[in-house]
Amino acid sequence: MKAFISIDMEGICGVVREIETHPTKGGEAYQQSRRLMTQEGNAAIEGCLKAGATEVLMADSHWNFDNLIPEELHEAATLLRGTPRGFAMMQDLDGSYDAALFIGYHARAGTPRAILDHTYSGTIAGVRVNGTEVGETGINAYLAGHHGVPVVLVTGDWAVTAEAKALSPNVHTVAVKDATGATSARNLHPKKAREQIRAGATKAVREAKTIPALRAKTPVQMVVEFRGTYAADRAAMIPTVRRVGGLRLEFETTDYAEAFRTFYAMVTIAGDE
Repeated sequence: MKAFISIDMEGICGVVREIETHPTKGGEAYQQSRRLMTQEGNAAIEGCLKAGATEVLMADSHWNFDNLIPEELHEAATLLRGTPRGFAMMQDLDGSYDAALFIGYHARAGTPRAILDHTYSGTIAGVRVNGTEVGETGINAYLAGHHGVPVVLVTGDWAVTAEAKALSPNVHTVAVKDATGATSARNLHPKKAREQIRAGATKAVREAKTIPALRAKTPVQMVVEFRGTYAADRAAMIPTVRRVGGLRLEFETTDYAEAFRTFYAMVTIAGDE
């Protein structure tokens, strides 16, 4: 059995402020977040192994994708680290995997009472896939579904777990914190969070065959709303993208993998705030 883990940082227990997630400005606060992130990743790996996984790929999926501490990561996992990656947080996932797990995820841009809510970039105000509003959880889950792989576990704050359940009612979730605002939350003790993630991963991977993959209907229509015209100007340079308003762009593709690549190209060319 093969398990794919995509791990972000904003949804890690104890992390609440942007400075704690910033590789160049965060200092010791960021280093602490790296340690917490690595430990939650290990808990997920241990849960997968207990469920019978024989191969685990851990995709570092925050910022420049080089946050996990390699020598502290569980030796049973293979670490995917660094950029560029055409499929970003989901690089190297294919149909050979039996389950995907999203650890340390955060809610989509504009979600109230959600820690550091955003969708891939601070320039993006919202994304819709075939009319459904999605964040990173949905965008990435649809790509897993394109390969026939179910997302079996999502962890982070209460907002992202609710977002995941709305998209895929059978998905397992672990909420490690409950936000009172964009940069404040009630957090579990990190050890308790890791215990719940370990147990959640075990149960989720064991029940992977009962959880349907999230598949986008084809053709796939994606609408991306930017926060500012400068970012929209840049994203509109992509030939297959139509600008349908000052800040809104849309496109249509024959399959979701192509949609994902087009979207990620828009994010990359638009830059960040």
